[in-house]
Amino acid sequence: MKQLRLGIPKGSLQEATLQLFARAGWRIAVSARSYFPTIDDPEINCMLVRAQEMARYVETGALDAGITGKDWILETGAEVKEVAELVYAKQRLARVRWVLAVPEDSPMKSVKDLEGKIIATEIVRLTQQYLERYGVRARVEFSWGATEVKVPRLADAIVEVTETGSSLRANHLRILDTVLESATMLIANRAAWENPWAREKISNLALLLEGAIAAYSKVGLMLNVRREDLPGVLSVLPALKKPTVSALSDPEWVAVNTIVDEEVVRQIIPRLKAAQAQGIVEYPLNKIVP
Repeated sequence: MKQLRLGIPKGSLQEATLQLFARAGWRIAVSARSYFPTIDDPEINCMLVRAQEMARYVETGALDAGITGKDWILETGAEVKEVAELVYAKQRLARVRWVLAVPEDSPMKSVKDLEGKIIATEIVRLTQQYLERYGVRARVEFSWGATEVKVPRLADAIVEVTETGSSLRANHLRILDTVLESATMLIANRAAWENPWAREKISNLALLLEGAIAAYSKVGLMLNVRREDLPGVLSVLPALKKPTVSALSDPEWVAVNTIVDEEVVRQIIPRLKAAQAQGIVEYPLNKIVP
């Protein structure tokens, strides 16, 4: 049987990735003692790999496809096929930023002030390229982790990844600039992408993962309303495109089905009731595929 060798990111993205796959329709079970999770799809063979290393293994063909950050593709310089941008991170549906940060009480105001200084980071190559753009010569040291605590005793500044900036603030750091904005990517080995079977499998993965992300913050609404009250109900409803209106067995009534943002549904339902809607049902969504 043909199998797609798929890399699942181990570490900070792992849990969010497993949840995303579950919404997309795949159940992945991870054992604490194994780097080979089980998946309820006989055509996929999974392996846990650090996001920092994923692009290299996909490039060499050790994996057919994998999920990693755009930042690590650029940092490693790996030649891979970027199949889809999947905008999710550890805590929320968002891109992440690699930022240049210094202690709150540091006199440094911009990247120009880092001439001759020491910068600690995991993305050495990208940081060096960033400094070159500004003509700044500084010593860039690789950080094995806990980068936030290295200033000011071990480094003058850091380049660190952040979603919300809360960890930087908690460590009394001040952001000077954004070095890079990154998103999670589904990538493929170039030779695998040229294989019709693998290409279709990877494309289907992308389609359903993107659909799951699109549905994260949405819910469905169904309701019944008299035809004479329909204009009032439609005026209340925002829609992904347009609400679906269907005839019921009673010609005086119609059913309305639509998709709305979950954050506004609590305001919409009372207004729908006031507009004479009945039998209002809110339901969760797993995927929205355009």
